[in-house]
Amino acid sequence: MASRRAALRKTSNVVFVIFCAATTIIALGVLAAILYSLLSQGVGGLNLDIFTKSTPAAGSPGGLANAIVGSLMICALAMLMAIVVGILAGTWLAEFGGDSFYAKVVRFLNDMLLSAPSILVGLVVYYFMVAHLIGHFSGYAGAVALALIAVPVVTRTTEDVLKLQPSSLRESGVALGAPVWITVRKIMWRAAMGGLVTGGLLAFARISGETAPLMFTALNNQFFSLDMSHPMANLPQVIFNFALTAYDDLRRLAWVGALLIAVAVLAAQIIARIIIREQRRS
Repeated sequence: MASRRAALRKTSNVVFVIFCAATTIIALGVLAAILYSLLSQGVGGLNLDIFTKSTPAAGSPGGLANAIVGSLMICALAMLMAIVVGILAGTWLAEFGGDSFYAKVVRFLNDMLLSAPSILVGLVVYYFMVAHLIGHFSGYAGAVALALIAVPVVTRTTEDVLKLQPSSLRESGVALGAPVWITVRKIMWRAAMGGLVTGGLLAFARISGETAPLMFTALNNQFFSLDMSHPMANLPQVIFNFALTAYDDLRRLAWVGALLIAVAVLAAQIIARIIIREQRRS
């Protein structure tokens, strides 16, 4: 009887290991296929015009300069708003809110926003900002839409990371006579810096390729513009438009744009890991 149970446990373990290995291989295979498609289709279209010329009409020479600059400006403003609001909200939930009723309501609403479809966020921002407040599409509306998507990611990550910090850090600050907000700013945030950076990167990766919210807010602009109070070009929208066209040159630009977004997210992850590693050494 004991030998039969041991054999059953050993068989179950082997089946489980094989299942895990198979799913891992499938996931890696899908990732490899995506990377291969991006590299094979996108690298061939890379040239200086991509970074110096605006999006062209079909059959005309051009690049993605206006879309690249527009995406950088919109994402930068969105991340600025998301990091400020998200870190402050997550800090309050971890250090001050506790299990109060208001804190539970904030956590619930944050989780709802975290799982909300991005197109729904774009529609809400369109209704309040584009249709009623500003009156037209703009880069500012696009930044607000992306910020609403990024805020819950930063908030949740900040709260979880701060809760993981040992209580002795808080007690040491209080023992020295420092106010709680000084303890949080000087000790807790520094101790949790790696996690805070990770939360910001997760939020950036979440919004960098979003298309649906920008369709209802920033829309698009074929010309180069730094004015965020008007419609603004952005890589996700250009990729969406060019990928559906029948012209090979525009589809090639769409592949290049997709490759640029993937490289930007990967570079941000690598730089953040280097920064976190250096901070741990110091």
